[in-house]
Amino acid sequence: MASTVTSSVTSPVTSTVTSPEAPGTVEEPALARREAPASAPRRTGRRAAALAAVAARRTIAIVAFFALWELAPRAQLVDPVFLPPVSEVLPALGDLARSGQLWSNTEASLIRALAGFGLAIVLAVPLGLLIGWYRPVSDLLNPLLELFRNTAAIALLPVFILVLGIGETSKIAIVLYACTWPILLNTISAVRTVDATLVKSARSLGLPAVRIFQKVILPAAVPSVFTGIRLAGGISVLVMIVAEMVGAKEGLGFLIGSAQQNFAITDMYAGILTISALGLVFNYLLILLERRFTRWRTDAR
Repeated sequence: MASTVTSSVTSPVTSTVTSPEAPGTVEEPALARREAPASAPRRTGRRAAALAAVAARRTIAIVAFFALWELAPRAQLVDPVFLPPVSEVLPALGDLARSGQLWSNTEASLIRALAGFGLAIVLAVPLGLLIGWYRPVSDLLNPLLELFRNTAAIALLPVFILVLGIGETSKIAIVLYACTWPILLNTISAVRTVDATLVKSARSLGLPAVRIFQKVILPAAVPSVFTGIRLAGGISVLVMIVAEMVGAKEGLGFLIGSAQQNFAITDMYAGILTISALGLVFNYLLILLERRFTRWRTDAR
């Protein structure tokens, strides 16, 4: 009787462990290990294809522009003397880089543009926050702002040169003036357009005005402030080039102006391409900085 019970208990256990037909727990992890390496390359391939598609969409317009630039002079659609093909401009750009003229002039322009741009941020952001948050300050300064905001910086360039001289001070000052307005106006608008519900909620919690400004107004205003900063970044380069064309002994504006006067057309277009590249790099760096300060946004990319 005992042997019968023992055999009836042990035989199913033995058959469960040793039966080759039962779905054992050893085979399934092995199958998963075989499938995992196969799925990883597929995911990597899809990601690479998506990145390639994004890169193609972002560069197709630029490629088309340079193709048109190359073909239009060769097809005599424009005079190749005044608009040479891009294949002739790029060697001139390389020659300027090898001779050192490109780097020295770029350095001079960058120093002036960054100095004026940085000073504009330091002055315009605090002033814009103050004007946007405190109504008495806004009422006091608004008429003066309306007067000068509609005066183009280029129109005031002769005034800056007469007052400050033809040296570096006048060039940095004109960049400062031109960059101040987009930063200042966007900062004022950012403060004034903060959601009133957020402010009321903070006040209902008993927060003082200083804490409301720090915890509610500043974070909500950051995206619009950076919009003004990005606009000012592009303006700083453009105004700097114009100022250097009027009176300077070095800089990209001076390089372009002297090349035009000496009829070195390819050198002139090489300087223009350099300015475009600087503008793109400048804007991209500002976008990265904006993402760093607005990581809390759900739509930040």
